[in-house]
Amino acid sequence: MRILIIEDEPRAASQLQKMLKACGFDHELLDIVDTVEDAVKWFQEQAMPELVFMDIQLADGLSFEIFQKVTVDAPIIFTTAFDQYAIQAFKVNSIDYLLKPIQKDDLQLALEKFNRSNNPTHINAHVLKQLLGSIQAPAKRSGLLVKEGGGFVQVKISDILYLYSEDSITFAVTAGKRHLVDETMDQVFESLDPEQFYRINRGQIVSKNSIQKLAPYFNHRVKLTVANPRDQEFIVSRQKTSDFKAWMNR
Repeated sequence: MRILIIEDEPRAASQLQKMLKACGFDHELLDIVDTVEDAVKWFQEQAMPELVFMDIQLADGLSFEIFQKVTVDAPIIFTTAFDQYAIQAFKVNSIDYLLKPIQKDDLQLALEKFNRSNNPTHINAHVLKQLLGSIQAPAKRSGLLVKEGGGFVQVKISDILYLYSEDSITFAVTAGKRHLVDETMDQVFESLDPEQFYRINRGQIVSKNSIQKLAPYFNHRVKLTVANPRDQEFIVSRQKTSDFKAWMNR
C-alpha cells in the first residue's frame, strides 16, 4: 500500500509511522510533506498514492487549500487537533479523521474502514466549503491561561508579543514577563486571530504588533527584530517567507 503523509510536525509524522507498523498495516511510505505549497507540487508531479494521511493545520495554511489547487483522487484520513464541534463536519460528510493525539485503537478502526471501502474519497466544492467554514467559524480567544505559582492567571491576548516552544513546553512572552502555557503550540495557534498572529516556524508564533524590523537572511529566509526578544532569534522558514510578507502587507 503506497501512502503519503502530509504533516508539518516531525514528531507527529514519526509517531504515525510507528502506529501504522504496530497495527500491522503493510505500506510503503512515499513521502512526508509539510506545507500546502509542497503538497500541491507533489500531487502535480507524482503518481497518486493509494492512501493519504493529511493534517489540517500545515506550516503555510489549512490543508483544505490543497483541493482548491489540485485534484486529489485518493482516499484521505485527516488528522486534527480541532475541537469536537468542528469534527462534526467530517462526520456529516463521511470523511475519515483522527483526533490528535492519535490513539492506536482509533487508527486501527480508520484503517479497517479504509480497507472496507473501494472508492476514493473525492472532495467536492460543496464539502470543501463546509469544512473551511467549520474551521474558520470559531471566535478567536481574548485571553490565555498561564501558570503562576500553584494556579493560573489570565494574560490578555493583546499583550502577548510572541510564543515559542522549548523542550516541548510552550511559553508566551509579554512586555515584562515570560509565562508558562499549559497548551501545545498547535492548540494555541488554532485559537489565535490569523490577522494578528503568524507562525513563522514550528517553534515560534509572533504578533504583528511586536515586529519591529525585517531583514534578509540565509537561504531566502527572513530574520525578524521583535520587542523583548529574550535571547530568541526569529527566523521565518523558507517555505513561509512569501506568505509571511503578504501577511505583513495586509
